[in-house]
Amino acid sequence: MNELIIEKTVKTPYIHFDHKSGILKIVGRSIPENPEEFYDKLFNWAKEYFKQPQNETLVNVQLEYINSGSSKFILEYFQLFQAFYKQGHSCKINWYYEEDDEAILELGRHYQSIVDVPFKLIETY
Repeated sequence: MNELIIEKTVKTPYIHFDHKSGILKIVGRSIPENPEEFYDKLFNWAKEYFKQPQNETLVNVQLEYINSGSSKFILEYFQLFQAFYKQGHSCKINWYYEEDDEAILELGRHYQSIVDVPFKLIETY
């Protein structure tokens, strides 16, 4: 299985999903014109990864801005990991937010309340 690397653009985040380490990173802004098309690549990769996962999977999300269309797909993405976790796999989600970014913090809290996976809110400076 190959890594999934998508370079960031003005409207899409940097993606680095590494099968060998089990670390999946999403960093940047998520305001794509067609979020379904963008996030389908992530869903498809994750579904393949679940066939031969690492002992522990770590999902790191550090978004500076996210629109409502992307927010829906991020939740669906987390729900994929919830199903994976409920099958007995080790999985953690780290949601990074900047010190004064109440909107991203609140969104992280919202996801944390919905998704049944170890979910950590991590403040950055």
